[in-house]
Amino acid sequence: MDTLWSSMVKRKQEITFQKNIFLWVRVKRKVFLGCNMSSIVLFGPPGAGKGTQATAIMGKTGLPQVSTGDMLRAALSKGTDLGLEAKEYMEAGKLVPDELILLLIEERLKEKDAENGVLFDGFPRTIPQAESLSKITDVSMVISIEVPDENIVERIVGRRMDPETGEIFHVKFKPAPSEIKNRLIQRKDDTEETVRSRLNAYHSQTAPLAGFYQELGVLKIINGNQNIVDVTNSIIELLV
Repeated sequence: MDTLWSSMVKRKQEITFQKNIFLWVRVKRKVFLGCNMSSIVLFGPPGAGKGTQATAIMGKTGLPQVSTGDMLRAALSKGTDLGLEAKEYMEAGKLVPDELILLLIEERLKEKDAENGVLFDGFPRTIPQAESLSKITDVSMVISIEVPDENIVERIVGRRMDPETGEIFHVKFKPAPSEIKNRLIQRKDDTEETVRSRLNAYHSQTAPLAGFYQELGVLKIINGNQNIVDVTNSIIELLV
């Protein structure tokens, strides 16, 4: 019992320390550096409709959408020093280290369109990444779109693609016209086994991260198991 109590007290102290550091960095940036940069983090499981909602958030806030994949591709295309360094890891089949990703983010935040912050899509994924991110930009809101796993499986496994046009249909929610139905295919990543594996990975990564941001008072949970317009309206209400 004493050991359990000690562990709980220690964890509470760690969270308090993290929150104080987060607030201290925010105050230092705004008061001493005169910077009003304030970013938003968007996360949710695969198939939750993050792409659609990211467009709505960008339209409402004017913040540019930033993903690590986009930044890496841009750095590689431009042949920057960071891009070339990242290329070495990628060609070796290794993950690009957090330190390098954060340097890319720091460079992205210096661009004109990011002077008021950005919309992060898919980053951070871990608490150490979130802690490091707080040192270079103020995260004022974290929007988590939540959808039950069974609904995600139904959404993704039921998708079908027209190989001739690339248009996406769904066996239940958006049936294809009868004249093209026979040529539709299911993408290899849309199988139930793959989807459940991705969901397990998502939950193992984001559960601790959600708790971290909840303790900081910036986590906003959105019910993603409703029609697209209602999800968008729920998010917009948070932003006004």
